[in-house]
Amino acid sequence: MNDPTRRIGQPYQHTSARPSIDATRLWVGGLLAGVVAAGVAIIGLLIARGIFDIRVFVPGRDDALFTPSSWWYAGAAFICGVLATGLLYLLLVANAPAPFRFFTWILGLVIAISVIVPFTTNAALESQIATAGINLAIGITLMSILQGVGHSAVRDQTLG
Repeated sequence: MNDPTRRIGQPYQHTSARPSIDATRLWVGGLLAGVVAAGVAIIGLLIARGIFDIRVFVPGRDDALFTPSSWWYAGAAFICGVLATGLLYLLLVANAPAPFRFFTWILGLVIAISVIVPFTTNAALESQIATAGINLAIGITLMSILQGVGHSAVRDQTLG
């Protein structure tokens, strides 16, 4: 722990400090992270489709692939931002041990799945790479923004 009064070799003394969560700050930041993620999705689609003329796809029902509209992909990215904010809020409110570490790992696993799934389909390799790249960019965006938002929404509060 980062206690400036603790000397090396001394055991850590737990204080009665408990984090206080500014839920409004967390959720406003999470909604804005969703907006940024939607922007990343649109930029990714513009690059893939507009510059490289590569089809970006999403697996649908019965193993069928469909090409999502830019608004659909942006909406999905926004919803992922809201869901990730909800996960972080749940970890903080539940007083989970090391909530930011668990958040990073859980979101990292979700990102890994979203990057791997395109390669499990029978789409063209360039479409698989483009889709995986956009998903990775959205995931990294959400993880990095929400880490900062989460830290700014948590304040230590000494209990009496």
